[in-house]
Amino acid sequence: MGGMTASTGRRVLLAAPRGYCAGVDRAVIAVEKALEQYGAPIYVRHEIVHNKYVVQTLEKKGAIFVERTAEVPEGSIVMFSAHGVAPVVHEEAAAGRLATIDATCPLVTKVHKEAVRFANDDFDILLIGHEGHEEVIGTSGEAPDHITLVDGPGDVSKVEVRDPSKVVWLSQTTLSVDETMETVDALKEKFPQLISPPSDDICYATQNRQLAVKQMGEQADLVIVVGSRNSSNSVRLVEVAKLAGAREAYLVDFADEIDESWLEGVTTVGVTSGASVPEILVEQVLEYLTTHGFEDVELVKAAEESITFSLPKELRRDLRAEAAALVAGRTATTPSGE
Repeated sequence: MGGMTASTGRRVLLAAPRGYCAGVDRAVIAVEKALEQYGAPIYVRHEIVHNKYVVQTLEKKGAIFVERTAEVPEGSIVMFSAHGVAPVVHEEAAAGRLATIDATCPLVTKVHKEAVRFANDDFDILLIGHEGHEEVIGTSGEAPDHITLVDGPGDVSKVEVRDPSKVVWLSQTTLSVDETMETVDALKEKFPQLISPPSDDICYATQNRQLAVKQMGEQADLVIVVGSRNSSNSVRLVEVAKLAGAREAYLVDFADEIDESWLEGVTTVGVTSGASVPEILVEQVLEYLTTHGFEDVELVKAAEESITFSLPKELRRDLRAEAAALVAGRTATTPSGE
């Protein structure tokens, strides 16, 4: 009877890792630093990360989120979101005389570079991903004439290429690992000479969070994923939980979206959060569960994460310049002879 509490047997399984990945952490800090450094407003093209709470918090501090570069007034600073942008967006920014800070996740940039390289070698590129997602739009824009979007295994039958001996697949970084491999297997059946990317495009954080949810889902009656509807990796966690055996799984932005009826007849609740979710939102969910008799919390640990990324180069350069100016200012005002 290990793990049962004397009272109710109700328990919470808390996934690790969960929440912020390195790319999100870097992007959010970049907006905060830019606001400190240059003052408001800082324009951000597309939600910096796909999380309602983060966007609302940054708006209060003076960030203005826009969907099109044309919405940014000439001479302003515009930041590109963690999801990345197509080359044409860089051109639009230059044409609008905008100073740019690029907060694209380095793991997304890696996929962009793969796309450019394979396009230069005249490969047909099959990009596995969700139509209309910002990341897919950005990657496709690197080589529009060479890239065909494959949105899951069901899309494979209609894919056509010029030369079946020169085909490679790439993917969005936030997909379901299992579904993506299913798509790849179907593509390989159709194009036996299909080449795989040099390293996995689905990022470490996506994979680790799915791994933790798989372990949790096997034991949980209910899984609550904290995350926003437009967050691809968060939506995938709900799907993974159900496939792993959870009876029910729901996505919530905030604890007050939890419906009490979900807890009826439930003894084990799994809790995790998407890669753009601040931990405070998870803490509020745990508090809610505690008040409903789920006090026993066990950690389900699937991986260790220690990856961090340095700030966007534009900010690093300006922060260094600012530090140098401060030092110069100090030395200039120090009376001599002391």
